[in-house]
Amino acid sequence: MYTTSLLLHSIVRYFFLIFLLVTVVRSFQGWRQNKAYEKVDDKLGVWLVMLTHTQFILGLLLYFISPVVIFNKGSMSNPVARYWLVEHITLMVVAVILITVARATAKRINEPALRHKRMFTLTSGALVCVLLALLSLKDRGFFDVTM
Repeated sequence: MYTTSLLLHSIVRYFFLIFLLVTVVRSFQGWRQNKAYEKVDDKLGVWLVMLTHTQFILGLLLYFISPVVIFNKGSMSNPVARYWLVEHITLMVVAVILITVARATAKRINEPALRHKRMFTLTSGALVCVLLALLSLKDRGFFDVTM
């Protein structure tokens, strides 16, 4: 179950990142160029929220079954264990909230430029959270390859 969940979580993350980046770029262009909020923008928002919540559910499952998430006193003194136990989930929960709020509040705004601005502002914040999580992993040597 762990291996399957980890594989799904790993696959979905790429779709999530693609949709997040496309949403950030399109919403920035729409806001700065005062473009209409088109059907494609709405669909991107819907898909982004669906992918975000799917990724979050898979992540929560992994949080409780993963061998790297250690629930004991020593976890906080181990940088890798602390990352998975506290830092990763905190940043991802903030990203999920930002994306969900972006979609929920933007759909209520009638003025296209403000709608794009809301999507851009909140989804950019989510992107920053995701990038901070990746940089934090890199600082812990997660991407180092030793031979």
